[in-house]
Amino acid sequence: MSNSTKLLQGMREGQVYRRQELAGTTTAVDRDLKTLVNRGAVKKLAAGLYMRPQKNRFGLTPASSEDLVKAFLKSDDFLLTSYNNFNRLRMGLTQVYNQALVYNHKRNGKFQLGGRMFEFRTIPSYPSKLSKEYLLVDMLNNLRRLPDNTDAVLENLASKVKEYDSPELRDSASRYGTAFTKRLLEKSYG
Repeated sequence: MSNSTKLLQGMREGQVYRRQELAGTTTAVDRDLKTLVNRGAVKKLAAGLYMRPQKNRFGLTPASSEDLVKAFLKSDDFLLTSYNNFNRLRMGLTQVYNQALVYNHKRNGKFQLGGRMFEFRTIPSYPSKLSKEYLLVDMLNNLRRLPDNTDAVLENLASKVKEYDSPELRDSASRYGTAFTKRLLEKSYG
């Protein structure tokens, strides 16, 4: 059995691997990975990131965004979100975005992973999961970056803020909001 075959057998379908994780399974990991990529048995997702594709009845299943980011950061300490989530708040935003935001403590910049764009931002703190209240705070934090008509958001804020859990919204604003966001929300609480 060849080294590349041994390497392939050691990889689970659908899982994302860093090159360093695979280095112990063969003496020439780069050569064997290249062989497997050329055969289509392994997919190169980005520099140093690989995946053994998982097949379903529609073809190859792409890696999940969470798995890509986790392997890229070598950590599960991040919050994966998107400006698209702001549309759910019904504040007047309508744009559709094709890149995800990754709040983390390690990397800044835009990176393409597995054919998808991710914008990594280091910020001091973020919750472990998204809530409606956090999304409102995050939308207001990013208001100046949005190409939508943000005047509509500001007009809707005063009437919509009453639909939120007030203590949780105040807590999210206090922990994660910029000074601008805190001022807007205080004014909207009435």
